[in-house]
Amino acid sequence: MAEAIAANEDAAREEESFLTTAEESDKRAEEALNRRVPSWIKLLIGASLAGIMVLSFAVGRYPIGPVELFQTIGGLANNTAALFLKAGFGISIPTVDVDPTMATALINIRLPRILVVVMVGAALAVAGASYQGMFKNPLVSPDILGASAGASFGACLALLLDMPSFYVQLFAFVGAMVAVGGAVWMNKMVNGYDAILGLVLGGILVSTLFQACTSLVKFMADANDKLPAITFWLMGSFARIDQNDFWMILLPMAAGFVLLMLERWKLNVLSFGEEEAKSLGINTKQVRLVVIFASTLIVACSVAVSGIVGWVGLVIPHLARAVVGPNYKALLPASMFIGASYLLLVDDLARLASSTEIPIGILTAILGVPFFVFIFRHNMKGW
Repeated sequence: MAEAIAANEDAAREEESFLTTAEESDKRAEEALNRRVPSWIKLLIGASLAGIMVLSFAVGRYPIGPVELFQTIGGLANNTAALFLKAGFGISIPTVDVDPTMATALINIRLPRILVVVMVGAALAVAGASYQGMFKNPLVSPDILGASAGASFGACLALLLDMPSFYVQLFAFVGAMVAVGGAVWMNKMVNGYDAILGLVLGGILVSTLFQACTSLVKFMADANDKLPAITFWLMGSFARIDQNDFWMILLPMAAGFVLLMLERWKLNVLSFGEEEAKSLGINTKQVRLVVIFASTLIVACSVAVSGIVGWVGLVIPHLARAVVGPNYKALLPASMFIGASYLLLVDDLARLASSTEIPIGILTAILGVPFFVFIFRHNMKGW
């Protein structure tokens, strides 16, 4: 009898301890979500991106001095304003002589590349942050549903068939969308599993299938011609970016960014669990589909123009979470800006580190692993 009473008292103490721990955890989570980001941090994040963009204009195989850079940019801005004022209001202002060679290099070569790198970095980071919240897992990256594997197969198939670069990008985009669509379809087919687990299983199956198809394409490719092109594309690069690439991805990426920004407050609720989200009136199935569609859209555009660029979508959300906290209203914009800045710095390093431009996928992996270990070890507040 005494032993039974003692056992009941121990069970009661354990239950009380568990409830106390749960209450403390909920309180810490609430404090983290209600954390206000100081204005100076927001300004610093924005100013860092602007400064890195200016630096990226100056560096390269043919560096441009600060004076020449600002003179050219100022002259181009002045001449553009003069043209606009004269055409729209009939107001004439003096124009400035600009070196045509330098203006061409800045406008037609470096500006499109910088803008595309910024958009790709922002896309990978915001997609990674969204997936981490939706799957409630800090180890999730944008390729969890097979987007990268599908894009790789599509691009490799186009390269094998010796298609122009536009079709390589188109096939990569379609491959990414088909792969994620296949993962979602497999999740629906597996009715007995949890929705999140079903998506993960579907992503693993689809990734394995498309990776096998990519290996088959590489096996069939000419070792002296097409195989090197396929291998180089898979390593990721921005070396061939031009204005057409920017305009091609602008609208789809803008649509994806807008959708994710509209859903960011729901990601806060979804990160606490399925039942709690449903109790607050959130249609969890609809939110997941919107997040998956928007994330896939921007990741597919990114992979189509740059190839496989890993670790950005895994590392940057943790860094942003360390800076602004786990509230997705601040986390998603911060991830976009920090991801854009990070990838732009890595791209500058890829252009400067060697006489031959290093594929950016190699550098993001080399830098991402130790960076991730450091960030993940010192910041688990969001989880």
